[in-house]
Amino acid sequence: MTAPTKSMPPTPSTAPMPSCRAASGTPGAAPGAPDGAALHPPVIAWFEENARDLPWRRSEAGPWGVMVSEFMLQQTPVNRVLPVYEQWMARWPRPADLAEEAPGEAVRAWGRLGYPRRALRLHGAAVAITERHGGDVPTQHAQLLALPGIGEYTAAAVASFAYGQRHAVLDTNVRRVLARAVTGTQYPPNATTAAERKLARALLPEDEGTASRWAAASMELGALICTAKNESCVRCPIAAQCAWRLAGKPAHDGAPRRAQTYAGTDRQVRGRLLAVLREAVAPVPQSVLDRVWDEPVQRARALDGLVADGLVEPLQGGLYRLPLA
Repeated sequence: MTAPTKSMPPTPSTAPMPSCRAASGTPGAAPGAPDGAALHPPVIAWFEENARDLPWRRSEAGPWGVMVSEFMLQQTPVNRVLPVYEQWMARWPRPADLAEEAPGEAVRAWGRLGYPRRALRLHGAAVAITERHGGDVPTQHAQLLALPGIGEYTAAAVASFAYGQRHAVLDTNVRRVLARAVTGTQYPPNATTAAERKLARALLPEDEGTASRWAAASMELGALICTAKNESCVRCPIAAQCAWRLAGKPAHDGAPRRAQTYAGTDRQVRGRLLAVLREAVAPVPQSVLDRVWDEPVQRARALDGLVADGLVEPLQGGLYRLPLA
C-alpha cells in the first residue's frame, strides 16, 4: 500500500478536531446563511454520535472496500447494498482477486443491485489498479480519476474516505444539505452544477482530516435527517442555522423533480434477461430469453442494449452468456 489506510472517522478518538475556517461571503449562499465555520463543528459532532456502523467505514475495509461501496451505493440504498457488499468482499478482498475473474462474474455477483454496468466498470477499475498500481488503490485524486469507470464524485469520495484527503464530495445527500442549509432552497438542481461545486469547495474546512470528516458527516446528515421527504428538523444539529428553515421552508420552484419509474421499462426487461443469464451455468438459447417478456420489440431492444453495453455476449447458434472478456 502506498499510503496508510484511513477509514471514515465515526468517533472523536480518531483525531482531534482542529479549528474550522471557511471564507466569509460564501458564493451562492442565501443572505444571512451560515458559513462553513458555523456548520462544521455541530455536524461533525452529530456524526460522531450518530453515524451508522457500516462495514466500509471500518479500518479493515481499506481503500478497496471504500471503492467497492462507492460503486454499489450509486443510486442504490444501503440496505440493498449491504449483503452484496459482504459477499463481494469475501470473494474478492483485493482488486487483483476480481481482476483475475471474467467480467461476467462481476455481473453475476452484482445480483439485483441495478445499473449492472457499474459491475463492469468496477471490474475494469480492478484490472487497471492491478496492472498500473501493483494492486493497491492509488492515493492521488488524479490517479483515481484516470481509472476506467471512475468519475469526479467517486475519485473524490475514495480520496476523502479512504485516505483522509481534502476534497468536495458531492452526492445527492450532500447537495440537498447544502441546498437547504446554505442556499435556502428545498432541493438542489436535477444535475450537479458548477455553482454547487464552487459552493462545496468554499465550505471545505482547511484541515485535511476535518475536511474528510465533514464530507462523511454532511453525507450522513442528508441520508438520515435532511432527507428528500419527511425531513426531521427537530433532530437536525444545524436546524437553528438552516437558511431554508429560517425562510419558512419555501416549496421547490425549480425544474420538476425527476421521478424514477421501473415497471414496464426497458430497465425492467434488461433486469429479467440478466437474471436468467446470472442463474445459468451454460450459454442460454434465445428461446429461453424470449420467455421473460411478452412484447418482442421491447425484448429485442433490451437484449440488443445489453449486448451493446458489454453485459451480454452473443454466441453462434443463437446462444447468449455473461461476458468472458
